[in-house]
Amino acid sequence: MKKIVVQKYGGSSLSTIGKVKKIAKKIVARFKEGNQIVVVVSAMGNETNRLLKLAYRISPSPDKRELDMLTSTGEQVSIALLAMAIHILGNEAISFTARHAGILTDGKYTRARLIKIDSQKIEKALNLGKIVIVAGFQGINHHDEVTTLGRGGSDLSAVALAVQLKADLCEIYTDVDGVYTANPKLISEAQRIPRISYDEMSEMAALGAQVMHHRAIDLARKYHLPIIVKSTFGSSKGTMITKEVPMLENVIVRGVTYQKNVARITLQGVKKNTDLACRLFEDLAKENIVIDSIVQDLYNQDTVTVSFIVTEEDFMPSLKITKEIAGKIGVQKIHTDCNLAKVSIVGDSIAKESGIASRMFRALSRAGIHMETINTSRIRISCLIKLSQLDQAVKALHDEFELSKIKKEI
Repeated sequence: MKKIVVQKYGGSSLSTIGKVKKIAKKIVARFKEGNQIVVVVSAMGNETNRLLKLAYRISPSPDKRELDMLTSTGEQVSIALLAMAIHILGNEAISFTARHAGILTDGKYTRARLIKIDSQKIEKALNLGKIVIVAGFQGINHHDEVTTLGRGGSDLSAVALAVQLKADLCEIYTDVDGVYTANPKLISEAQRIPRISYDEMSEMAALGAQVMHHRAIDLARKYHLPIIVKSTFGSSKGTMITKEVPMLENVIVRGVTYQKNVARITLQGVKKNTDLACRLFEDLAKENIVIDSIVQDLYNQDTVTVSFIVTEEDFMPSLKITKEIAGKIGVQKIHTDCNLAKVSIVGDSIAKESGIASRMFRALSRAGIHMETINTSRIRISCLIKLSQLDQAVKALHDEFELSKIKKEI
């Protein structure tokens, strides 16, 4: 029985026709090794951003159903062009949208969640000796309408297909040659991490590392599916994402990651014992808005201050909902701040290791960086800081934990 290989190519790998042709040759070579090949692709280059800009030129708050209809077209272009490029090489390929591929989702437009995959058509095409090219990022809901999985959703499409087809491995090809201890474009001394655990990678992805989508990592962890992240056109061995990775005791912090696009909304003078938190966060959840962290402080004897963090993408809808709720219960003031960033250190059991938090705070303090808030989990410590100090903060933490040496220690 032939081995099923699931590959995913990101937008930067498909940004020109020349690159599409190179990828086609790469896929055909793998096919000729005796494998059945399923390829998941993103839209070409910055096509999704271009489409979103068009939408927001029409309306500052475009209908979400129509947004999905618009942005899902980018992947349809990619699958057709790649299939054509494979045909020119003398091989059979067929392009599948989410409907053809049987990718079923819930009804949440722009941030749909996968329900199941009916892979009969894919399996039939594979058994006929065809290379199957699937549009990533998209699905079909129970009304037979197009939905999208959120930015970076092609990773999730690829992992889900690999799980459904019982592939041994999911290969993610991108413009970098693996996962690094920090963004190598920002920190020249950053090192590629050969192996990393699902937990660590999920946190790094959720905290701003753009190599993979955190929902894809979470799904792979659930089904014990190994993932390899590699450069599309490079020769590096990449980074293997798998179960717990054995490492030396002195390697605690695995990487520094950051998010630029965060905003804070603060409600001042909230009366005690009101149901603001319940009403506000219920309404935000209905819009599928993810809250990063919530802080409540005593303002005076009768009132409290409530702050929460969202992405810049969710800032305007969050503020609209906040103002509606605040107006109903008489909140005194609403403050906002969009010039913020979040910097984090990540590593298994990091919060349990004595001295790690103090070293992080001391390094930021030495660099003159004020921490607005601090948030922790079992495997990460995050600080909210001014956006203008982000680059300085990442460098200070990368140096403090000597991550330029991590490659030698793993």
